[in-house]
Amino acid sequence: QVQLVESGGGLVQAGDSLSLSCAASGRTVSSYAVGWFRQAPGKEREFVASIGWSGGSTSYADSVKGRFTISRDNAKNTVYLQMNSLKPEDTAVYYCIKIIPPSTPFGSWGQGTQVTVSS
Repeated sequence: QVQLVESGGGLVQAGDSLSLSCAASGRTVSSYAVGWFRQAPGKEREFVASIGWSGGSTSYADSVKGRFTISRDNAKNTVYLQMNSLKPEDTAVYYCIKIIPPSTPFGSWGQGTQVTVSS
Protein backbone atom coordinates (compact mmCIF):
# COMPACT_ATOMS: atom_id res chain seq x y z
CA GLN A 1 0.00 0.00 0.00
CA VAL A 2 1.31 3.43 -0.93
CA GLN A 3 1.81 5.92 1.88
CA LEU A 4 2.35 9.57 1.04
CA VAL A 5 4.21 11.89 3.42
CA GLU A 6 4.19 15.66 3.00
CA SER A 7 7.09 17.93 3.92
CA GLY A 8 8.54 21.35 3.21
CA GLY A 9 6.08 23.63 4.91
CA GLY A 10 7.09 26.62 6.98
CA LEU A 11 6.59 30.26 7.85
CA VAL A 12 7.27 32.72 5.06
CA GLN A 13 6.39 36.28 4.16
CA ALA A 14 3.97 37.35 1.46
CA GLY A 15 5.65 37.23 -1.92
CA ASP A 16 8.07 34.48 -0.92
CA SER A 17 8.34 31.01 -2.41
CA LEU A 18 8.16 27.57 -0.87
CA SER A 19 8.49 24.06 -2.26
CA LEU A 20 6.53 21.15 -0.85
CA SER A 21 7.38 17.49 -1.34
CA CYS A 22 5.16 14.43 -1.26
CA ALA A 23 7.23 11.30 -0.84
CA ALA A 24 5.78 7.85 -1.37
CA SER A 25 6.75 4.79 0.58
CA GLY A 26 5.61 1.21 0.59
CA ARG A 27 4.96 1.00 -3.11
CA THR A 28 5.64 3.14 -6.13
CA VAL A 29 3.35 6.09 -6.75
CA SER A 30 4.32 6.26 -10.41
CA SER A 31 1.11 4.60 -11.61
CA TYR A 32 -1.18 7.01 -9.74
CA ALA A 33 -2.40 10.51 -10.34
CA VAL A 34 -1.67 12.65 -7.28
CA GLY A 35 -3.26 15.80 -5.98
CA TRP A 36 -2.43 18.52 -3.49
CA PHE A 37 -5.18 19.82 -1.26
CA ARG A 38 -5.20 22.36 1.55
CA GLN A 39 -7.29 23.18 4.57
CA ALA A 40 -7.26 26.56 6.24
CA PRO A 41 -8.52 27.03 9.81
CA GLY A 42 -12.31 26.96 9.92
CA LYS A 43 -12.60 26.08 6.25
CA GLU A 44 -13.22 22.91 4.28
CA ARG A 45 -10.39 21.12 2.57
CA GLU A 46 -10.01 22.32 -1.00
CA PHE A 47 -8.32 21.15 -4.17
CA VAL A 48 -5.07 22.92 -5.10
CA ALA A 49 -3.43 21.03 -7.97
CA SER A 50 -3.14 17.59 -9.53
CA ILE A 51 -0.83 15.72 -11.85
CA GLY A 52 -1.33 12.61 -13.94
CA TRP A 53 0.72 9.48 -13.46
CA SER A 54 3.13 10.41 -16.25
CA GLY A 55 3.32 14.09 -15.39
CA GLY A 56 1.87 15.09 -18.71
CA SER A 57 -1.45 16.32 -17.37
CA THR A 58 -1.81 18.96 -14.69
CA SER A 59 -4.72 20.86 -13.23
CA TYR A 60 -4.90 23.84 -10.87
CA ALA A 61 -7.42 25.67 -8.77
CA ASP A 62 -8.08 29.15 -10.11
CA SER A 63 -6.76 30.66 -6.88
CA VAL A 64 -3.25 29.28 -7.47
CA LYS A 65 -3.05 29.19 -11.24
CA GLY A 66 0.05 31.00 -12.48
CA ARG A 67 1.67 30.94 -9.03
CA PHE A 68 1.90 27.23 -8.16
CA THR A 69 3.47 24.45 -10.20
CA ILE A 70 2.97 20.75 -9.59
CA SER A 71 5.53 18.26 -10.85
CA ARG A 72 6.70 14.74 -10.19
CA ASP A 73 9.82 12.63 -10.35
CA ASN A 74 8.74 9.01 -10.58
CA ALA A 75 12.33 7.83 -10.27
CA LYS A 76 12.38 9.43 -6.82
CA ASN A 77 8.79 8.43 -6.07
CA THR A 78 8.04 12.05 -5.21
CA VAL A 79 5.54 14.72 -6.21
CA TYR A 80 6.33 18.41 -5.70
CA LEU A 81 4.40 21.64 -5.34
CA GLN A 82 6.36 24.80 -6.08
CA MET A 83 4.57 27.78 -4.62
CA ASN A 84 5.58 31.27 -5.71
CA SER A 85 4.21 34.72 -4.91
CA LEU A 86 2.63 33.38 -1.75
CA LYS A 87 -0.25 35.27 -0.19
CA PRO A 88 -1.60 35.23 3.37
CA GLU A 89 -4.69 33.44 2.05
CA ASP A 90 -2.46 30.52 1.06
CA THR A 91 -1.99 29.79 4.74
CA ALA A 92 -3.23 26.25 5.37
CA VAL A 93 -2.22 22.69 6.04
CA TYR A 94 -1.28 21.12 2.72
CA TYR A 95 -1.95 17.47 1.94
CA CYS A 96 -1.07 15.19 -0.93
CA ILE A 97 -3.12 12.13 -1.83
CA LYS A 98 -3.77 9.77 -4.68
CA ILE A 99 -6.65 10.91 -6.84
CA ILE A 100 -9.06 9.73 -9.44
CA PRO A 101 -8.69 12.44 -12.09
CA PRO A 102 -9.47 15.18 -12.22
CA SER A 103 -9.53 15.72 -8.46
CA THR A 104 -11.32 13.01 -6.46
CA PRO A 105 -9.12 11.93 -3.57
CA PHE A 106 -8.93 8.31 -2.52
CA GLY A 107 -7.03 6.56 0.20
CA SER A 108 -6.04 7.93 3.58
CA TRP A 109 -5.08 11.49 4.34
CA GLY A 110 -1.65 12.03 5.88
CA GLN A 111 -0.73 14.56 8.54
CA GLY A 112 -0.03 17.29 6.03
CA THR A 113 2.50 20.11 6.23
CA GLN A 114 1.72 23.56 7.60
CA VAL A 115 2.28 26.59 5.39
CA THR A 116 1.94 29.98 7.04
CA VAL A 117 2.26 33.18 5.03
CA SER A 118 2.57 36.40 6.97
CA SER A 119 1.59 39.76 5.52
